Parts: sequence; structure tokens; C-alpha cells
Amino acid sequence: MSELVLTEEQELLRRTAADFVREHAPVARIRRLRDADDPVGFSPELWKKIGELGWPGIVLPEAYGGLALGYADLAVVLQELGAALAPEPFLSTVLLAGNAILLGGTDAQKESLLPRVAAADVVLALAHHEPGARHRPFRVATRAEKAGSGWRLAGVKDLVLDGHVADRIVVSARVAGERDARDGIGLFLIDRQTRGVTVERQQLVDHRSAALVRLDGVEVGADAAVGAPGAAGDVLDRVLDRALVGLSAEMLGGMSRAFETTMAYLRDRKQFGVAIGSFQALKHRAARMFIEVELARSTVMAAARALDEGADDASLLASVAKARLSDGFVQVANEAVQMHGGIGMTDEHDVGFYLKHARAAEILLGDATFHRDRFAALQGF
Repeated sequence: MSELVLTEEQELLRRTAADFVREHAPVARIRRLRDADDPVGFSPELWKKIGELGWPGIVLPEAYGGLALGYADLAVVLQELGAALAPEPFLSTVLLAGNAILLGGTDAQKESLLPRVAAADVVLALAHHEPGARHRPFRVATRAEKAGSGWRLAGVKDLVLDGHVADRIVVSARVAGERDARDGIGLFLIDRQTRGVTVERQQLVDHRSAALVRLDGVEVGADAAVGAPGAAGDVLDRVLDRALVGLSAEMLGGMSRAFETTMAYLRDRKQFGVAIGSFQALKHRAARMFIEVELARSTVMAAARALDEGADDASLLASVAKARLSDGFVQVANEAVQMHGGIGMTDEHDVGFYLKHARAAEILLGDATFHRDRFAALQGF
């Protein structure tokens, strides 16, 4: 079990992240962003501060301004950001679009964008999901056809995280084959301001932002192709595995904070002259919450280590982590609201934000049912 314990360096990183979040990213700001109907949905200033700490470059190579560390290190930071419900574009920019460029892009694309990703000097988005696809990354109806020396794209993408403010969007489009075929998919890097691109902001139940992106005959040059057109299936799989582990780590942070907040309430709230945490029924429920948190922690750490080691079962463990967190975070958040009683149901209390985020994150990049099915398919069933 030693591989599931933080190293001394990771513990120091965790404390640094916790201190930073405590000072700069209190949960109260989420309410302010929501009530102001902030057009961006996060703080560009805080995103820049995160870049100054080097966190977006944790898993990027040193050649592109990164720290060349691993996902086990990144997971430590993401847990602290998740505990604060920080909506900054880490998932969209680093784990999704950034990884698509890192794993599949040309040298020119990497040299142009990855140093800016590491410095949090850019917002990127990955448009890989389509209406009705239900998490299937290869269900791609968007088409890319040759147009002179470049390409012409047409189709619709939804749930494009932070797509409404992204400087560049990596779009999956079919260059050959039928809609559900793994082969024949290409990735293309486009500017959000390109003619024919229409972006409509979407808001998730937790008030985070995504976008509906329509491509109407969008023309791009040959240099917009991210890797070989038609061979993006393997790249998408690797990108999504990394994003699943990162998202699961962020969810673990929210899940842990919801549990900790509830334990503090059980200690402080008095009824009949005693703390309600002394009631046996609530002790049992709290124990179940603790078990869910620790199971989730083990799966996230195991999945992150597997990515870092290049293990054969990294994809399996990524789906295990997301399935476990999709179920566990919702369960813990539900219990947190219930055990706070009437105050937990009010908008004035922060615990409700954790339930909303749990519900949104539950289905993001695939819900528990999808990932149990993926786990079985990867095992040959």
C-alpha cells in the first residue's frame, strides 16, 4: 500500500495548494460569480496566479515550460482546487485540449501553445462530444472534408467546457468512415473567432460553463490538423484517460470537503443539550460517508500512479476511479445536505454547492454506468 501514500514532496505540495486556496479561492466566491451572472464564469486573475505557481505545467515536459512531474502530483493540487469548487479552466485547458496537443499535435503546435498552457496564459477547449452521443467519443457526425490545401468543417458539438471563452478549440471531426467508427476521426485546432464558428454558452447545474459550438463550413489550413487526420482515435482515448483521472481527483476534493464540513456540523450542532454527532444513527451514516471517501481516495491515487508508470491497466483504473467518484460523490453530498437538516436545504449554506457540483460532475466525461460498461469492454466482455 506504500504507493497509495503521499510522498514528502507531495505532502508539501498539498499544503502549499491548501494555503493558496484558503487565501485566494474561498467557496463564497462561487456564490458571487453565480449571482453576478459572470460572463466568464471563473476568475482570469486567479487562473494567472495558478499559472505563476506552475501547476498547469505539472505534467508538461520541461521543453514547453512544464515541470515534468506526474499525475500523482497533479492529483494533489486538483483535490485542493476541487475542495474549493474552483471553476478555473484546468480540466478544459490542461487535461483535455492541452493533452490533445501534447499527445497528438505537431511540433509547431506544441511550441506555440504548450508554454502558454503551462503559464496559464491561454484558455483552450476540446470539442469532442456531440448531441445524443451519451459520452461516446467516437460517435462523431461532424465532418471534415478537404478544401484545397486545407479542410472544411461542418457539425455541432456540445458540452464544450469553457468553450465560450476559449482562445482555441480542438475539434474532433470525421474524415472517413461511419458515425461510430473508431478509425477515420481527425482533430483540428481552430480559433474561436474563425468565420463559420458559432459559440453559445451553456451553464451546468453547478453554474460552471460549457458551450454549444456550431461549425458551418469552417475553413482551416492544413496546419490546423492535430496529428494525422483520421488517426485520432488512440489520441482521444489517451486524452480522456488523463482527463478522467484529473476530474476524479477534483471530485475527490469536493467529496472530502463535503464530508469534513458535515463532521464539523455534527460536532457543533446541539440538540437536547448534546452534539448531534453523538446520536448513534448519525454515527452510522457518518461512518458510511468516511468509507466512501477513503475508497474514492484509493481509486484516484491508484489510477494516477498507473498513468505515471505507463501501466497496462491505466485505462481500466481511470474508469474505475470515475465510476467510484460518480457514485460516491453524489452519495456523500446527498448525505451532507440531509445531515445539515433544514439549513442544508437553503441557498445561504455552502453545502448545497457541493451537491450541485456532484450532480454535474457525475455525468461529465461519462457517468458510473458508462464507465462500468467501459471497464467490462476493456476486459473483453
